[in-house]
Amino acid sequence: MDNHAAMHPAVKLRHIRAFLDIASEGGLTAVARLQGITQPALSRTLAELETLLGQPLFLRQGRKLVLTEAGALFRRHAMTAVQALEAGAAALRPGAGGILRLGVLPTVATRFMPRVMLRFRELHPETLLSVETGPHFHLMRLLREGSVDLMVGRLPGASEMAGLSFDHLFEEEVILTVRSGHPAIGRPVTEVLARHPVILPPATALIRPPVDAYLASIGLSGLRPVVETVSLAIGRGICLNSDAVWFISRGVVSHEIARDEMVQLPTGRRFMSGAVGMTRRQAVSGAALTALENIAREIARREGSAQQG
Repeated sequence: MDNHAAMHPAVKLRHIRAFLDIASEGGLTAVARLQGITQPALSRTLAELETLLGQPLFLRQGRKLVLTEAGALFRRHAMTAVQALEAGAAALRPGAGGILRLGVLPTVATRFMPRVMLRFRELHPETLLSVETGPHFHLMRLLREGSVDLMVGRLPGASEMAGLSFDHLFEEEVILTVRSGHPAIGRPVTEVLARHPVILPPATALIRPPVDAYLASIGLSGLRPVVETVSLAIGRGICLNSDAVWFISRGVVSHEIARDEMVQLPTGRRFMSGAVGMTRRQAVSGAALTALENIAREIARREGSAQQG
């Protein structure tokens, strides 16, 4: 045995795959069924790994297995290692490009990322794009765990950027929008917000602080919304069927505005905007990831030039 090795040489890929599957499922029964082995055999595999690593990886809470602090740390590194091995194996098989996992925030999910993905598909049909959507905090967790390779959306906060890199693509406004034909069109924004139901981004959304700052600047600090959401399906459905007004990233409702289903109300301010780009772990790279990043940059550049023209 190499005395300088950080990991016991008896740790095998089967140990790590079993550990990752158990961490994902939160228990042994489903994993044993999927792997076609007995639950006691899977339990022995996990016990072997914990002995070889010298650390308990799970705590039992009722029927669920919950990662210990050591288990969560090992999971992050193990997922990255397994993905790197899979990418290496795929690179040896012509025509088998593997999977690129993306986390896509609502601000780019409607218009920008579909264009990027369609172009990527034209150039790299051998690579499958697997997309996770959801709120910022959810996708950040998946990114750090290694469940997604790249997150596309708003710039994370400074406190979240340790070990990550951000590649700026474009600036995007947060707008106030209503349905076409809304009685608020043409009226002062303070009157509109006082008279009509307001939809705000959730408190956890990256666009909420600039919206709150804007409301405070016009004397409406503490305004109580009827709903909090950045979901296109929910926000659009409420707006088109009521007199609600919605603070949302322009990219989420760009199609509705282009089709005149929804209208942007002037707020008189320009500071409700923010950087949109690509966030990834600094240690992660790969040909497919680089290709998608280059396509995203090119499409962002073209669209920016078209808007300026």
